[in-house]
Amino acid sequence: MPASRHRLPSGRTLEVTTVADRPDLAHADIDVGDWPAFMRHNRVSEAYFAQTVETFAETCLIATSDGKPVGDAHAVQLSGGNFPAGGWEQSVVRAFTDARRGVQPDTACALNISVARDFQGEGVAALLLAALREAAADLGLDALDAPVRPTHKQLEPLVAMDDYASRTRPDGLPFDPWLRTHVRGGGRIVGVAPASWVIAGSLAEWRAWTGLPFGHSGPVEVPGALVPVDCDVVADRAVYVEPNVWVRHEFSTD
Repeated sequence: MPASRHRLPSGRTLEVTTVADRPDLAHADIDVGDWPAFMRHNRVSEAYFAQTVETFAETCLIATSDGKPVGDAHAVQLSGGNFPAGGWEQSVVRAFTDARRGVQPDTACALNISVARDFQGEGVAALLLAALREAAADLGLDALDAPVRPTHKQLEPLVAMDDYASRTRPDGLPFDPWLRTHVRGGGRIVGVAPASWVIAGSLAEWRAWTGLPFGHSGPVEVPGALVPVDCDVVADRAVYVEPNVWVRHEFSTD
C-alpha cells in the first residue's frame, strides 16, 4: 500500500503508511486518552500483540502528522477466519499459528484502530479503516474482518450484544457510531463473538484496576466494560468476558 496523505477538517495534514514502510515507528507511543485499566490485562494480547508489527507489518499502519505518530491500526492475516466465537483472541492465536506453519492467508483481521486524543473527532479512525482495507486488498486477501468493540455499548452493559448490534437509526445505519463507521466504510455486520476478550484476575487485582470493592458475588457493573464482570468472592476471582461484533469488509473482484 503506498503512503496516502489527507487534509483533516482542522487543516492539519495526515500521512498513513504501513509499518513495513516505516519500521522505525513500529512501536510508537500514542496518547489515546483515558482507557479502562482492566482492559490492559488480556493475556492473549500480552502474549501476541507486540509481535503483530513484525509478523504482519504489511497490514499494520501508522498515521503521522508533521512527523509525529498520531494514530495506528493493526491487523493480522489468517486462513479462513469464519467468525469464531472467540473473536479477537481466537483470531490472533490462529493467525500466529498459521504464520508459524507457513499457511497462506486469505483474510485479514483488524485488531485495533487508535487515534491520539488531539486528533479524535477528525475522521482519522475512518481513514485508518479505509487504509486497512486497501492494505489487505493489495495483498490479494479476500476480506478484512473485524471483531468490533462498539463505542457506546459501555453505556448499556445490561443490553444483550445481539440486540445492541441490530439497533439502527431511521436512515438504516447502525445506532452505534463505531459500527456505523464500519458500515459506511463498506462493512457488513455478520454476527457476535460472545467471548472475544477475556480478563481474569483476583479480587485484589480487580479492586486495583477499578477502585470498586468487589465485595459480593454476582455481576458487577464496571465503568468502561461492555457487560458486567462476574465476581466470585469465595473463589477470590472475577472474570470479564467481552462480546464483540463481527463485521466483514469484502473486496470487489471487478
